[in-house]
Amino acid sequence: MSESEMGLRDRLIEVGVDLVTREGAQSLTLREIARRAGVSHGAPRRYFPTHLDLLSAIARRGFADLGARAETAIGDDDGDGDANPRAQLMTLGRVYLDFALAQRGMYELMFRHDLLESGTLGLRETSLPLFGVLVDLVGRVRPHADAAVVAGALWANLHGIAQLWGWGSLQLATGAEDFVPLLTAALDAHLGPEER
Repeated sequence: MSESEMGLRDRLIEVGVDLVTREGAQSLTLREIARRAGVSHGAPRRYFPTHLDLLSAIARRGFADLGARAETAIGDDDGDGDANPRAQLMTLGRVYLDFALAQRGMYELMFRHDLLESGTLGLRETSLPLFGVLVDLVGRVRPHADAAVVAGALWANLHGIAQLWGWGSLQLATGAEDFVPLLTAALDAHLGPEER
């Protein structure tokens, strides 16, 4: 692929990222992405054989963004390798929920079943590295537990908080003004109460 072809391919993805960020996942039609990229409505098919291929490329950008935010946030602040894994899980949970709520369209796209099931998203390369960080941190907090199972349950809990908070249901049901108490309760439920 030539440099100009790579440039157009990247531009189509960037337009899609901007579109999903501003207008939500429902706005991501091939025709609208092409229009905003200034190309014919058939041009995206030269780089993305199916609509799912283009949506997957856009979603991969979302996973990369979330992964970079998580890596920055939970990095070892003092560099000595002794960071508190429970505190890192709290930070990771906050980053995840902040992303899910601030980037609603992208978050929705990232977890679309048709993308995940199609294999075009490259789940192993996109979401599993971040899940691996979650498993590692859970394993450090609960060394005798099946860390992958506990991390999976915690991830499901975070995903549920993100969805229900985004819909306004949790605020109505709990009276909470922010999601931090719910995040703390989720960590306590999956990791046991924090020792004081």
